[in-house]
Amino acid sequence: MTKKNVDDFLQEGMYGTRLPKDAERKHFLGTLRERIILALTIGEVMSDRGLEKLEQEMKQHPNSTLLMNGSVAYKFLKQERDLADKYKISHTTISNQEHQTEIGAVLTYNHAIDKEDIYLSNDKDPEETDKVEDNQKNRGIVKRIKSWFK
Repeated sequence: MTKKNVDDFLQEGMYGTRLPKDAERKHFLGTLRERIILALTIGEVMSDRGLEKLEQEMKQHPNSTLLMNGSVAYKFLKQERDLADKYKISHTTISNQEHQTEIGAVLTYNHAIDKEDIYLSNDKDPEETDKVEDNQKNRGIVKRIKSWFK
């Protein structure tokens, strides 16, 4: 164990004690990856793409908690809140002005469950995946051509 120096004491006094896996907690709206049932990106929340999967997981996990990103507008989180109320799941809006994350909503427990696939993007149709890969290839070509003229 390392000795604490004056800077460590000052940091603790100003910001509180350091939590293990602090970067992971900031990314996942204050929780750890091992506790997550389902994580939706901001884009998935705004397009309501993950509502069916979220409702399905809420039915299976009635003792979970829904954490929502406070940087997403209220109107985009309304349906998620309504689902949480429907299944009597507590929900909290997390606002962290110091750290930005692409996570829009997280369904989580307060203990570890170690679920392997927590992202909705893993459930994409194979046709959608092919379209995304084709678009990425085309963008690569366009970028190469643009770089010739710079």
